[in-house]
Amino acid sequence: MTNLDPITIEVIGSAMTSIVEEMGEALVRSSYSTNIKERRDCSTALFDHRGNMLCQAEHIPMHLGSFIGIIAHILDRHAVNDIRPGDVFIGNDAYVGGATHLPDIVLAEPIYFDDQIVAWSINTAHHSDFADRGHSHIYQEGIRIPPVRLYRAGELQTDVQDIFLLNCQVPRERLSDLRAQMSANRLGVQRVQGLCEKYGSERVLAAGDALQDYAERKMRAGIAAIPDGVYRFSDTFDSNQFTQAMELSVAITISGDSMALDFTAPPQVRAGLNMVYTALLASCYYAVKSAIDPTILPNAGLARPLSVTAPVGSILNCQHPAAVDGRIAPSQRVADLILGAMAEARPGQIAAAGNGCCTGATFSGTHENGDIWVYLETIGGGGGARPTADGLSGIQVHMTNTSNLPVEGLEREYPLTLLRYELVDGSGGDGEFRGGMGLRRVYRVERACQLSIDTSRLLSAPWGLEGGGSAMGSKLDFGDGRTDFRGIIDLVEGQIIEISTPGGGGYGTPSDCDPNGVVRTFNRDTSA
Repeated sequence: MTNLDPITIEVIGSAMTSIVEEMGEALVRSSYSTNIKERRDCSTALFDHRGNMLCQAEHIPMHLGSFIGIIAHILDRHAVNDIRPGDVFIGNDAYVGGATHLPDIVLAEPIYFDDQIVAWSINTAHHSDFADRGHSHIYQEGIRIPPVRLYRAGELQTDVQDIFLLNCQVPRERLSDLRAQMSANRLGVQRVQGLCEKYGSERVLAAGDALQDYAERKMRAGIAAIPDGVYRFSDTFDSNQFTQAMELSVAITISGDSMALDFTAPPQVRAGLNMVYTALLASCYYAVKSAIDPTILPNAGLARPLSVTAPVGSILNCQHPAAVDGRIAPSQRVADLILGAMAEARPGQIAAAGNGCCTGATFSGTHENGDIWVYLETIGGGGGARPTADGLSGIQVHMTNTSNLPVEGLEREYPLTLLRYELVDGSGGDGEFRGGMGLRRVYRVERACQLSIDTSRLLSAPWGLEGGGSAMGSKLDFGDGRTDFRGIIDLVEGQIIEISTPGGGGYGTPSDCDPNGVVRTFNRDTSA
């Protein structure tokens, strides 16, 4: 075993962090679709030769679920001796492809040095394409891709690419975004090879192992500081995709320096609101890291002290052929459950509930020339108030971390006009520290199209802590008296769509405090 001094380990670890961040910027800057180039709905990572995560860029926490499965699936299907430099594997299936839902296309490329695989360069990008589909089971949600070679020894497998593009509604965007993903992975390959040339592959591999061990030690130390016991929390999960709310709960058992998370959840549903186990793991790893010590390195070592269970065939641990497209919605509630339980375990250290949903609106239609267009927006909301400060307003929380699509980009590329974009005054929970405010976006349809919308907290509210008040929930208004927002909704020219997202819960007993503050608003004069 190669012995390394702490300084060398730190230098190599910082280099790996820089590599994945640079890969992410390359992906964003070379992509074509608004969902990636503007909203940054993508993530990058490096894995070691065994399939353990070395480093993930600070992008989308849920995308960890797309990473932790694909290398295992590749190695199950392909002998290492049959893999060559320049091979690139593509996959997206939630059950045998390593992803957590079908729009997240994962590319993985082995990194060779001295004729051996020393690491893997991986990225995933959300291809906003699979609109106008059902969600009773996964076969309705788009093309399913197991890990197969998109490139073989550096040569594009055009038949594989053609099959993928034929199943896409906007193939021009998909092709350009795939090329951007390829460029990002190739950059990762080159940078890691340069690291091996500088330090030697044995030292780089040893540093990767040491960094994982360090993350494990920090996680165990943080857990050990919590009194042994069982900490429980329950919360309501509702969605516009079904009429009744569900009860979800977690029991977190602390025993020495280990933690067990045991979830209770109802059976999987015939809607795209189920999570595969890797999605559950990603949610748990994120939430526990946030609650224990945010400075823990984001690698495979942090997971070693944790065990996660949920009923097989439930909404939190679904089985084939459950639909999974909207898995981000229950994952947000998983984060709420863990943080709610940890508020008892670590009093005075945990923030109140954030908006608790990922409100997604997917508009789709055709341009005047007949070309299909698809526009996805996930709209942020309020952050939970903290023990020492108000919650942030108009942000994405927990498992999603995308940006918004700027008004200029939206109206340039799609037949929609944004009439209002503002913070929802008073939507944050009261308290000594107030919850952050949610967002309101009001669209005008300029050409008949369709809309699929997913949101939560319609029947429940983000909770406060230590006497803090609950926040306002979601609100949908399509201007036509509609109360059922399930499935694909037909929109007519001139129709007004209003989407308001929840605020965050308050913290501490309310007192004579200032209102949420000055409301910053974009308000277009509709009389023009």
